[in-house]
Amino acid sequence: MSALVIAPPDYTFVKSLFNFPEKNSLSKKTAPKHKHPARKQAGQKKQRVENKPPAPAPTGPVSAELLAPAGSLEAFFAAMEAGADAVYCGLQSFSARAKAKNFSLQDLSAMSAYAHERGRKLFVTINTLIKEEELPPLVDMLAAVSEAQVDAVILQDLAVWRLAREHFPELELHASTQMTVHNVAGVKQLEQMGFTRAVLARELTLEEVAHIRSQTRMELEHFIHGALCFSFSGQCMFSSYLGGKSGNRGRCAQPCRRRYNVGGKHGYYFSPNDLSVIDLLPDLQLAGVSSFKIEGRMKSAEYVANVVRAYRLVMDASPAKQKSAREKARQLLKYSFGRTPTQGFLSGEQPADLATPQRRGSTGRFLGDVTRVDGGRLSFKSKDKVLLGDRVRVQPRNDQVGTAFTVKQMFASKGKVNAMGPGPVSVATPFKDRFRVGDAVYKVSSQQAFSMSDTACRKRLQQVKPPARPLDLKVALQDEKLHLHAWVDGVELSTSYAVEVFAAQQSPLDAATLEQVFAQSSTHPFELRNVEVEELPAVIIPPKKLKQIRREFYSRLDSDLSAELSRRRKVQRQRALEDLHPSGGGETPPPDTSVIVRDVREMRAMETPDVDRVIVPLSAAVMHRRWKVSARQQRSVVWDIPFIVFDRDWDGLQQAVHYLLSCGYVQFRLNNLSHFRLFSKHPEAQLETSYRLFCLNSSAARAWHHLGATSGELYLEDDAANMAAVVRNSSDLPLRALVYSSVAMLTSRIKIPKLKGDKPIVSDRGDHYRVRTSAGLTVLSAESDFSLCENTRELMDMGCRGMILDLSHLGVFSQEGKHVLDAYRQGRKIPGTTPFNFIAGLE
Repeated sequence: MSALVIAPPDYTFVKSLFNFPEKNSLSKKTAPKHKHPARKQAGQKKQRVENKPPAPAPTGPVSAELLAPAGSLEAFFAAMEAGADAVYCGLQSFSARAKAKNFSLQDLSAMSAYAHERGRKLFVTINTLIKEEELPPLVDMLAAVSEAQVDAVILQDLAVWRLAREHFPELELHASTQMTVHNVAGVKQLEQMGFTRAVLARELTLEEVAHIRSQTRMELEHFIHGALCFSFSGQCMFSSYLGGKSGNRGRCAQPCRRRYNVGGKHGYYFSPNDLSVIDLLPDLQLAGVSSFKIEGRMKSAEYVANVVRAYRLVMDASPAKQKSAREKARQLLKYSFGRTPTQGFLSGEQPADLATPQRRGSTGRFLGDVTRVDGGRLSFKSKDKVLLGDRVRVQPRNDQVGTAFTVKQMFASKGKVNAMGPGPVSVATPFKDRFRVGDAVYKVSSQQAFSMSDTACRKRLQQVKPPARPLDLKVALQDEKLHLHAWVDGVELSTSYAVEVFAAQQSPLDAATLEQVFAQSSTHPFELRNVEVEELPAVIIPPKKLKQIRREFYSRLDSDLSAELSRRRKVQRQRALEDLHPSGGGETPPPDTSVIVRDVREMRAMETPDVDRVIVPLSAAVMHRRWKVSARQQRSVVWDIPFIVFDRDWDGLQQAVHYLLSCGYVQFRLNNLSHFRLFSKHPEAQLETSYRLFCLNSSAARAWHHLGATSGELYLEDDAANMAAVVRNSSDLPLRALVYSSVAMLTSRIKIPKLKGDKPIVSDRGDHYRVRTSAGLTVLSAESDFSLCENTRELMDMGCRGMILDLSHLGVFSQEGKHVLDAYRQGRKIPGTTPFNFIAGLE
């Protein structure tokens, strides 16, 4: 295993827009011997970062780590025992898997120490969007995570990035796949911001991943196994739209897994199969992926154990044994009880097996359909063997929530048996009159499940010792006093002890003896690194006395160190909390009105009364147009950059942007982090962030401002109370509100041939949706548009910089478009529209 543990790139620089401090580094001569790297402590003086040109990007295969999920203590130990090089987990708040058991801060410290004792790593996910009122708890969490000495934080919200880099620089930062990083520019932007790893979007092909690797030294992480999302991660509003439970807040209700009707045909059109790339590991490694990530913080310990063992088996196999290792691995993966496997986009841009509408969206290994229900007995024809102790779930045909139970009795013609199948199976069920003929039966867990209890897990964690801290010691003996001076984590302690010395007839006290005595620090969290001993007289100090001095000295050092670290943490935390307070801004100009139009042909909407600005989709067509607009009109045009731009299209986009800048246009609306790279040499550009660049709190707004944005946009999923708080505290970045739009539930690279825009998609509860395909993307939108036209006065009173109406799907000059503009001017409600979460609230 050790040969496959990832070796991070040897960074010689970390560029930063904020001139943030570099990580502490020690020379090889003084590097500590313990496995966990030396950590920068709060209160140390920050160093300015040199802005050096990047070193050449690596080529060829890189060493890869196997990164496993843990949503429970059982899963954590399952990952450790099965051979994971690193584990990622969430805490009880700010986790994208809020329904998982997750961990307390006390758990985290013990888990971190347990992992480091074994040369493994522990990452913590703080990968949800943060509301304004949650910023103080976020600071407390960052302080605690830093204290636990985890190896990295995986994040989505730039509030986490800003606060960590400003106040907890010792934390290593990984960009979550929720940030939708899908091209070279996005990775380079992360690199410039001080991130050390990017979790790439799952929509990339192997060739696209390899191209990104060729342009950057940053660590690249990619999912290799587990559930897939139909939408680009971080860009799904489906769950939130249906009930305020946002996937970006860790509360996804998974509406994509449900059944929908198109033209009278039912299907699971938005339910992808599960990723499984056991055959592509060499290709991924050759493409430059340095971390193989397994999805599944909601999954059982059994799932984690089997999947980690399977991939570990293949990763550790020699080339000659790769074929047999993959065969054994596939057998193990059968017990992960996932959906039908697919290699996803890694096999190409449009994999035919990524989504299969005729298959249910349920997890588990499909066994068969119910053939008979007789009281407390359930019969079905199974495709697999069923054993006592297996857990099965019965899924109704009407797509409602299924019912799971453990098989405790099985019946054959000869009586009770311990195993049945493949073939007819009859089992006892504790649920009478709940199941129907035709319901589907899935195996979701086997009798071989990882069975370590929560109590046993906690008992094991209690045995973990705190990590040893590197200690440097200077020793001198003068005037019958032993003088000790110690340095550990920036804390110094000097003291002297009176000793009775005896002239040495032979074997006088020497440096080796002192080093041996003071190296015995098992009762205190120190690891003696360097010992400097001044010239000693030819004397002897009784060994008993030396040991007593060592105990007293280390006890005092331990106490002083704890007090100093506690003081530093309080100062660090207090400074971060004070940084949350708004600095106060100047006068706010009168709010303006912006309209998003369909294309360049509707630019004349700027001449419409009460419209101050038009936002125009940027496409290659702008390069072939002769502009006849005045300088005043130019100042009214904002160019909307496409949300997804893969690398093959980046040069064309860059040329279009440079062309517009040369024509005198300076206003641009950004929809992805990568877009900032388009303007790195154009300080004259005025950049505004769209709702896709999340702004759910004032700290995120300040981050966007520091990155170069001159204005921003409130988050579309947000509610009125949080919006008011964000606007009130975001004095650095003026914020506009989107008040009319078609809501994109899902934005995907997946094409589904059976779905066409002329047929509505209807859910089992009667909700209607539309699908459109444009520029290689599939977008699912609700038939009911989002509107806050009746709430504009409230938004103005909050202090919003302006209002934005997206009429690109209607046409600004159509009857529908004119109707919306009239309603907006009059501040009245538009029938058939929805306020989204504005009134009901965002969870």
